[in-house]
Amino acid sequence: MSSMSTLTMGYGALLTALGVGGFAATSARTALIPAGFGVVAIGLGLLARQERYRMHAMHASAMVGVLGFLGSARGLTQLPTLLSGGDVARPPAVIAQSVMAVLSAGYVALCVRSFITARRAAART
Repeated sequence: MSSMSTLTMGYGALLTALGVGGFAATSARTALIPAGFGVVAIGLGLLARQERYRMHAMHASAMVGVLGFLGSARGLTQLPTLLSGGDVARPPAVIAQSVMAVLSAGYVALCVRSFITARRAAART
């Protein structure tokens, strides 16, 4: 069992919880967007547990992380205004986007580290 597949499923679970929680709090259907990314990540994490699919599933999950970051980074630009008491259009969306961006950036960084480690290990054999 790959630790990265477990990490991927954890990332997916966090995004799913973020989306479902955001929807429960706001009733806005767009709040479910992180959950969509999360479900895809969980599926890819499960797929990566099979040796023959691992490399492709992990590369696809890294792409999900990149897209998740790019799609939510806008929230990070508005977060300082919100935290300083300024006015933003949809405060719950800014918070959810910021959380998704941070989770996604961290996940992608861990993926890149894992890919580098795997490549170095393969080069030694």
